[in-house]
Amino acid sequence: MKRGDSLYRRLLAWLLLPLLALGGLMVFQAWVDARNTADRAFDRLLEAASLAIAEQVQWQDDRLWLDLPPAALDMLATDAEERVFYSLVDRDGHFITGNAELPGDERGDSEDGDTLLYRNVEWQGMTLRQGVRRSRLEDWRLRERFEIRVAHSREGRNALTHELLRANLAYILAMALVAVVVLLVAIRSALRPLTRLRRAIRARDPRTLEPLDLALPRELAELRETLNELLARMRRVRANQERFIGDASHQLRTPLAGLSARAELALRHDDPARWRDALSAMQATSARTARLAMQLLSLTRLDNPEYRPELTPLDLNDLARQAVRDHWAGCHRQGIDLGVECAPRPVRVHGIDWQLQEALNNLIDNACRYGAQRITLRTHAQPPMLEVEDDGPGIPESRRLLVLRPFHRGEEGGEGSGLGLAIVDSIARAHGARLELTQGPNESGLIVRLRFSEESP
Repeated sequence: MKRGDSLYRRLLAWLLLPLLALGGLMVFQAWVDARNTADRAFDRLLEAASLAIAEQVQWQDDRLWLDLPPAALDMLATDAEERVFYSLVDRDGHFITGNAELPGDERGDSEDGDTLLYRNVEWQGMTLRQGVRRSRLEDWRLRERFEIRVAHSREGRNALTHELLRANLAYILAMALVAVVVLLVAIRSALRPLTRLRRAIRARDPRTLEPLDLALPRELAELRETLNELLARMRRVRANQERFIGDASHQLRTPLAGLSARAELALRHDDPARWRDALSAMQATSARTARLAMQLLSLTRLDNPEYRPELTPLDLNDLARQAVRDHWAGCHRQGIDLGVECAPRPVRVHGIDWQLQEALNNLIDNACRYGAQRITLRTHAQPPMLEVEDDGPGIPESRRLLVLRPFHRGEEGGEGSGLGLAIVDSIARAHGARLELTQGPNESGLIVRLRFSEESP
């Protein structure tokens, strides 16, 4: 739809076009009916005139003879001043008498009784309506056949046609006017609920996302429900944003306050050693704060109900190897043995590479933070599965569901933010996978598995 276009004008145009076409057909039909009515009326006069002339035909002196009364032609004369012609023709087509030698009609007729034929002819530059009566003398001595040809110009017919057409046009125009008025009223009435919906939306406070409660026809009710669904989605998005803002403000307040306090404490001393200790503590705090901010952003993005990225085919072996490459240097510096055991063939799943990589990063980071000395990544083909095993303190079975909640730490006073496993759980749910936490071998350590659906390719 073009900018500035109006639904009212579009409806009016689409409804008026058929009405105009129908009006044109009605005018054409009115003209045809008027012409046929005029022809029937004047054809009756031709019939009467030809019959009056035929009744005056006699046989005298071995030939046809006609004594034409004036009234026979006067009945064809109207106010339109038509020109009237007649002729008497014998059975052989020879002109006997009349005021014009009119052409004959080649159409056949019956042998018994009179036959009257009508047609339009062009004769000497004039358009005439002609009637040909084929009759015979009924006498005990002979049965002589003859033709009475009567014709007159079309001025009277045309005048009557125009008069009848004007009367019909007045009726058609009156109907068209009523139809247009009804159409305008109907369109305005049909669009009034849409106007109420527009006004209701325009009058709303931009900050409110409450559903629309407005009585509307079925077609617009569907639009209202669609708008309400959009508002519900926006409410979920806003709630997610507000939760992120609240979590971020709550979780970042403490480390930022610590940074400020340590900087203020360092400024009170002149000892470079104190400065170095303060800078080291500030560097560690800022690193944890940056990690916390990244995890908050990841969790908020994953929990966004409107975030539906497209899943693509992935190989879990490639993801596991890449995670080991990314973390090997850091683990080596801390004296942590990091390794990978991949399935002998590619393990294909549908997923999002950066999310699964984020899940592995969080699991490796958690294991490092909570004292693991050996971390092993594994992949399994049947069913498709990612597994991270460490030899750390593990998580008691009674707390395994609690640690999936945001900001719940596995150990009191631990260095983590309490978001790592919550992020992994969100990623698992986004991939239709099941997150499992089990105890490691010899009843020590922790094994975290992401078990994917068997339907994954």
